[in-house]
Amino acid sequence: MAGRIVALPWITTLTPVRRQYLKIKNAYPDALVLFRLGDFYETFDDDAHLAARELEITLTSRTMGKNVRVPMAGVPAHALESYLARLIKKGHKVAICEQLTDPAKSRGLVERDVVRVVTPGTVLESALLEQDTNNYLAAVVEDGEQVGLAYVDISTGEFAASRMDRKRLPVELERIAPAEVVIPAADTLPGWLTDAGYAPPSEAAEAGEPGAGPGYHVSRLNPATFDLDLATQALLAHYEIRTLESFGCEDVPLVTRAAGAIVDYLAQNYKGSTPRLAALAVYSLESFMALDAQTRRNLELFQAGRWENRQLSLFATLDLTRTPMGGRLLRRWLGQPLLDPAPLQQRLDAVEYFVNDAFGRAAARDTLSDVADLERILGRVKTETATPRDLVALKAGIDAAAGLEQILAGEEADRVAWLRQGLAPGPVSEVASLIERAISPEPSGSVGEGNIIREGFSDDLDRLKNASRDARSFIAGLEQRERDRTGIRNLKVGYNQVFGYYLEVSKSSLGQVPDDYIRRQTLANGERYIVPELKEYESLVLNAREQMQELEKSLFKQVCAQIGSYADAIGRLAGAVAGLDVFSALAEVAVQNRYVRPAINLGNSIAIKNGRHPVVERHLGAGSFVPNNVHLSNDDALIVVLTGPNMAGKSTYIRQAAIIVLMAQIGSFVPADSAEIGLVDRIFTRVGLQDDLTTGQSTFMVEMVETAAILNQATSRSLVVLDEIGRGTSTYDGLSIARSVIEHLHNDPRLGCKSLFATHYHELTELAQTLPGVRNFSVAVTEEEGRVVFLHRITPGGADRSYGVHVAQLAGLPRAVVHRAWEVLEELEGPGNRRKEAGRGRRAEPAMQMALFSPEQPLTDAVLSLDVANLTPLEAINKLYELQERARGNGQS
Repeated sequence: MAGRIVALPWITTLTPVRRQYLKIKNAYPDALVLFRLGDFYETFDDDAHLAARELEITLTSRTMGKNVRVPMAGVPAHALESYLARLIKKGHKVAICEQLTDPAKSRGLVERDVVRVVTPGTVLESALLEQDTNNYLAAVVEDGEQVGLAYVDISTGEFAASRMDRKRLPVELERIAPAEVVIPAADTLPGWLTDAGYAPPSEAAEAGEPGAGPGYHVSRLNPATFDLDLATQALLAHYEIRTLESFGCEDVPLVTRAAGAIVDYLAQNYKGSTPRLAALAVYSLESFMALDAQTRRNLELFQAGRWENRQLSLFATLDLTRTPMGGRLLRRWLGQPLLDPAPLQQRLDAVEYFVNDAFGRAAARDTLSDVADLERILGRVKTETATPRDLVALKAGIDAAAGLEQILAGEEADRVAWLRQGLAPGPVSEVASLIERAISPEPSGSVGEGNIIREGFSDDLDRLKNASRDARSFIAGLEQRERDRTGIRNLKVGYNQVFGYYLEVSKSSLGQVPDDYIRRQTLANGERYIVPELKEYESLVLNAREQMQELEKSLFKQVCAQIGSYADAIGRLAGAVAGLDVFSALAEVAVQNRYVRPAINLGNSIAIKNGRHPVVERHLGAGSFVPNNVHLSNDDALIVVLTGPNMAGKSTYIRQAAIIVLMAQIGSFVPADSAEIGLVDRIFTRVGLQDDLTTGQSTFMVEMVETAAILNQATSRSLVVLDEIGRGTSTYDGLSIARSVIEHLHNDPRLGCKSLFATHYHELTELAQTLPGVRNFSVAVTEEEGRVVFLHRITPGGADRSYGVHVAQLAGLPRAVVHRAWEVLEELEGPGNRRKEAGRGRRAEPAMQMALFSPEQPLTDAVLSLDVANLTPLEAINKLYELQERARGNGQS
């Protein structure tokens, strides 16, 4: 295997520690091994060079055999999490090698072995996780055009899988946003991965990101991991069941293979102690709306602007949740809108309940503020990494759930009875009772120091504590008793790890030392003694301390194991709390911002009265945003062609319509006076200018690729939002493409979908005369003293000009540039130029269709009407091109 360290002829000259390290590293050649030596985790050889570079720590060396000096770099054990976070974020796989035996009690070499392999998708440490974001590990396996996808969040136990067409995979991975993806190793990479810009480790290492992919890291596993029989056995063994029928994947081999590969990968990384996962949820993509990467980006769902600001996103606007669980659930909902009106109505009922019950909403949100992250606490319990404070927080969360259940009372609460049932503690109340009896309400220190297990829970532990307490009390009083007995006023009782407890007497008082004192150590200023009685109590203290450490650790582990047996019930409760958190948060947003409940149906119309953009309104302040209506229907207003100057609000208007639809389909109230939403199966967007340098695609090519994807994937139930199609090329090319796209959306029998088309080509308003489903709207503007004023109102009819120079002036271009732009514009819109006629408010006449045998000569007339003496060279070329195209269109040459 590449990277394997083999035994060399001089291996016997190495130190035992070096041989031990090489054996362990040999088993993990593709991981950076953090080798525990005392209070440090050390790295050696190439790992040391890598760690020194990535962690910016000092590279040293160490002698580890005769004439053998190896590179070394280490980090303090107490700071492991911070260094581990930096390595994981860079995509490195880290093997943590611990000391398995106590160095103080070991004879010879301390036993060491890897206890866990940490990868980007298997992180458990709180410091390495974002509170409101899931950290997913995904597995992908292909079979022809079908793909199996499974994903898991180790920190919460969530485990889901689905089968889909290969073309749908990139969209689903974009939604999940996994930290790591595992795939079968092969000579060639799958096409979906190379298309996403993945570079193998050997290539990506040059950029400092081993195996970096499009936002996630890729691990290639032995193909046998994805074998159906082995994957099935891995799942059956993990859940300790005999059939996969209850999961719904028994007859879906691709799902079984992907899910089983994840379980096997976790078993390898966790050295056989795989965290217990929630029941595998097999889902169908047909139940959810797919949101591709460009739609998520263009609607700014999770980050906004060129700097990817999270605070300006739709998620930030809606996220008034009080718990990390609620934040993660809202994020999932926002990325996976529903297509079924029944669960949507249920969600809307819950939001409406909290909208109408202000006191209940306030009480629920106050209670939620005290609820910790139950999902991740449960994850730590199942992986035996929970702390005593985690258990106290878990109990508080269970108690809070009982309070939340009481809030959902009364006649109106019947509409959300399903939510109240989920909050009922049930068997989880036994967990709260166990924690109440077992764990100190304010645990201090670490497990084993005697301050974790509550008195009365264990008779044996209480007996040890009392014995230790009595012995300590005796030793504490010994100093005064001995002073009184001997008359030595400066006598002191002390302790160190070498001699244990002792009595110290200064030189000036040595003559008063009684005969029963046994001298143990001579100092420069005095002597140290012991007495048999002191050593007896010292033995009691030390033995009790050691026994308490072992017993308290054992008891704490037993308590965690008992709690783990209720994992399913705790998980259901955590899910219900998260749901209530989201509903009350969405209600709070609705009340604060005057949102209304949308009317959801399976019709083919979208009617929004006085709709507003939620993010823009939030930052403008209440009352500052200008609302507008939206009406789209497959029966009449199929396509809205929206014209008007740049910066006037076209993009805001078309995006807000899409956002309102999306909000309605996650179960949220919407920013409008009223909204009737016929469910859409997809929202497609093409907004903004960008290039893709990695694949060599220009701005215009990216625009065309994205437009092509929309035209090839949209259906009659889709909502399409297009902004400034065709602006990445010449005017006539762009205008031609924009027009043909509108015609295709309107006429293609497979499409005919509701569309919002914003453009600065006001010539496109002509289409309303020939296409019955096209409606013209424009952004109202007015001119005051030569300056354009944007009114941000959407009005019927098309714009007659683009106001581009006005916008340039507002942007602060130098006066000389603006003045020259006006001159050039006047030249281009000179006599005889169609653009001038359109600019004056009269639509340019459509190209005339010549009769084949007509004696009239329209082309001749057009040529004769030209004011040749006043044509500029550019106008002459444009006019010649136009005449030539008219001639070709009429069969002339």
